[in-house]
Amino acid sequence: MEQKRSEKELEARNSLPEELRSIFDEFVSDYKYAAIGRYGKPYVSYIVLADMIRAGWRLSAKPIK
Repeated sequence: MEQKRSEKELEARNSLPEELRSIFDEFVSDYKYAAIGRYGKPYVSYIVLADMIRAGWRLSAKPIK
């Protein structure tokens, strides 16, 4: 079941070109998971994540566990 996106998440996602939206979706998912693990709540600044992707951020290494 897909989770409903917030207005702020949709606004940030839609600010990106279509080809970057799947990267955004994956980044948001990973960030939410990490934030819940650290803080117990999914604190996410969607527009900051979109800005980072627009600036060239891409996952380039396998996670260290």
